[in-house]
Amino acid sequence: MLGISKRGACYVRKLLVHGARAVIRVQQNKASPEAWLARLLARRHANVAAVALANKNARTVWAMLRRGEDYRRPAVA
Repeated sequence: MLGISKRGACYVRKLLVHGARAVIRVQQNKASPEAWLARLLARRHANVAAVALANKNARTVWAMLRRGEDYRRPAVA
């Protein structure tokens, strides 16, 4: 998958990135961070991880709007 695009509403993109940075800041202080985000932060810079998380959130929101569904937490494997 590609990164987050600069096309579209820049304010929405900015909000998604700021929200992702807040999640990363909270996750770094947590005893047991989310596995996907912890692995990403171990490999990449925090700003790159924030954009990746914002992209993931944008795709999730788009899918929810398209299907008209509420958020469902992913099942734990």
